[in-house]
Amino acid sequence: MTSSILLDGRSLTRGQVVAIARQGASITLDEKQLLKVKRAADFLAEKVGGGEPIYGVTTGFGSNADKLLGAHRVRDELPGGNPEARDGTLMEELQHNLIITHAVCVGKPFSVDVVRAMLAIRVNTLMRGHSGIRVETLRALAELLNRNVIPVIPEKGSVGASGDLAPLSHLAIVLLGGGEAFYEGERISGAEALKRAGLEPVRLSFKEGLALNNGTTQMLATGVLALASIETLIKTADLALAMTLDAFAGRTGAYAEEVHALRPHPGQVAAANEFRRLLEGSTLADIAYHLVPRFRPWLSDSWSEPAEQAYRFDIGWDWVPATQRHGKEAFYSRFLPFKGGKKHQPQDAYCLRCAPQVHGAVRDAWEQACRVFDVELNAVTDNPLVFPDAENAEVIEDQVISAGHFHGMPLALAMSYVKAAIPVLASISERRTAKLVDPANNDGLPAFLIGNEDATDSGFMIVQYTAAALVNDLATRAHPASVYSVPTSANAEDHVSMGANEARHVLEMTEDLGHVLAMELYTAAQALEYRQDMLNAARALSKRGDWQALASKINGAPRTDSPHYAQFEKEVRALMGALAGAEDFHGGVAVREALAALREHIAFMQRDRAMDGDVRAVCELVASGRLVAGDA
Repeated sequence: MTSSILLDGRSLTRGQVVAIARQGASITLDEKQLLKVKRAADFLAEKVGGGEPIYGVTTGFGSNADKLLGAHRVRDELPGGNPEARDGTLMEELQHNLIITHAVCVGKPFSVDVVRAMLAIRVNTLMRGHSGIRVETLRALAELLNRNVIPVIPEKGSVGASGDLAPLSHLAIVLLGGGEAFYEGERISGAEALKRAGLEPVRLSFKEGLALNNGTTQMLATGVLALASIETLIKTADLALAMTLDAFAGRTGAYAEEVHALRPHPGQVAAANEFRRLLEGSTLADIAYHLVPRFRPWLSDSWSEPAEQAYRFDIGWDWVPATQRHGKEAFYSRFLPFKGGKKHQPQDAYCLRCAPQVHGAVRDAWEQACRVFDVELNAVTDNPLVFPDAENAEVIEDQVISAGHFHGMPLALAMSYVKAAIPVLASISERRTAKLVDPANNDGLPAFLIGNEDATDSGFMIVQYTAAALVNDLATRAHPASVYSVPTSANAEDHVSMGANEARHVLEMTEDLGHVLAMELYTAAQALEYRQDMLNAARALSKRGDWQALASKINGAPRTDSPHYAQFEKEVRALMGALAGAEDFHGGVAVREALAALREHIAFMQRDRAMDGDVRAVCELVASGRLVAGDA
């Protein structure tokens, strides 16, 4: 049974919006707060009855604000009567017309989760009691959500001031029995959807049209859902980094706590902490250079033991003779003179070493947006604002105040920041994927992570192509919409936020970010298994105790009659001892868990096979959030 979330206009959280939007939670209205809603509506009715001129109630909207409503319809004075006679008062007609003429969005409809989020947010802001809506109208709006009547709202048409007028009009028009809605999976007319759900159309009263369509609801709803997705994707990016670092047998010094205490950006510190957690238990990270063999193509005589014939690789090192160690004595006093897969350098590439700084900056962008959106979730964003109990009020303008809370710039700029961060996170992920498949940079792994003994296999080559294409696409979409205002309403609305476009873009971009991260995880899993298996093969070979068997994997050995042969034997025996005495080589605990989860859906690729099913599976796994579901 789905839960119900109490809306009081003051305590709605992003998590609750996600629960309503994506998990089917219903809403209930705080009865005490409804008294304030009623007070504002009754106040408006009282003032209108007294003949007070009120913007959007007894005047037109926007550039028509200088037009006052009369006592009756002018067209009623036509000889023979008005051919377009309307029911109700001019003030009711004003609100009705506001909704039906503003519902002009285009494009494909928003998904159900976005519209459910919009309904919940709109109800919550109206619960504050400063919008003049009647309790019965507010209850009707809440019932659309609770009975899963989902208005059809085309995606494009809001400029983000005066709020999201056009999309919110598509939302409100269904209340009037107009427009279209999805009901039980079917797209039908709004009137039919109300009928099937057991609801009646609403006739709008004073200011109710404005209360329903004036505010930042679309940009807020899409932004909240985008931020929820990005939170999961940041965790996914951290996991992908950890798996890739284990696959490289990389260095963790760049993630040390004392390092980040010297530059304590909050996101950076948090990212480094998370990397250390994810890599905890790894026997790959920080291992000695000389232990790591490099890949060699498998040959029929690569391995002598029957159990070894199942390997999909051969391994090897180069011996560094004493004559080539001059000036490097200190290094070779710590490390054995064998060059395998790891380069003898104390630092990794930027895509690994600088991950705390990059992932951390993305975290900071996300945190800033969360702060802004948390404020907005419980803000009043329509216009004018009604203060029925204002002290020392002398004129109506002291109690019905025209302001600009509908302007979406706080949200738009926050989304611009996040929008720029998305391709940054995607880009560093793609760079790690590219490094994994490149034999010149992958520290001894096979080219494109495939054995390719017969020169017929492409392996993971095109996985990186796809990631590159997505990164380019994300980068070209990262231009901020918020910097380009296009005035509207005959220049009455002469500066707008374009926040609805900004938030919609960000929500759309999260999908491709997820795909890029999926490409890295897919590739890193293949690389990690190669790394683990190659090292464990070297360990198993060493545990046999036959130093010459290990020596057969080493290039550059001196002849048996060479004066350096004894030294070579001694050093090979030392390598054998170090490998034989090592623990089983594996990734961190969290990395191992993620690898196991991936392998439930995608097998290791020993030879080329169709990869489209693998790609779909890993993209779906990332989108589901299951890989990081247990993370705090």
